[in-house]
Amino acid sequence: MKPAANRLSAFAAGLFAKRVRGFRVIEVGGFACLIAVVLGVYLFKGMAGAEGSQIADTTRQIAAEQIRVRALKAELARLESPTRLERLSTEYLGLQPVSAKKETAPEALPVVAAQQAQAAN
Repeated sequence: MKPAANRLSAFAAGLFAKRVRGFRVIEVGGFACLIAVVLGVYLFKGMAGAEGSQIADTTRQIAAEQIRVRALKAELARLESPTRLERLSTEYLGLQPVSAKKETAPEALPVVAAQQAQAAN
């Protein structure tokens, strides 16, 4: 075990001591790692910005659709208005509200049906 530990420590000592163009190899490796980390952070930040932009765009679309839904609900309420329907039925179909004379109780319906049948014959 001692020879392996000695070889590892000799390798580490050589790595710290070895120079390339005036720079130690460990410094060049550390600088390369630093550059890789900086580029990685820059790329991830760019992707996060794109995602944020996409989220903001989707939020704007949702808000526009909610406004459109409210407008359609208001239009539906206007179209289903009882006064409007009454006016249209009177104007185009000639329908009139039922007079109070023609109202009857549920118990009297057989009598009214019999009278209608006799009047039809």
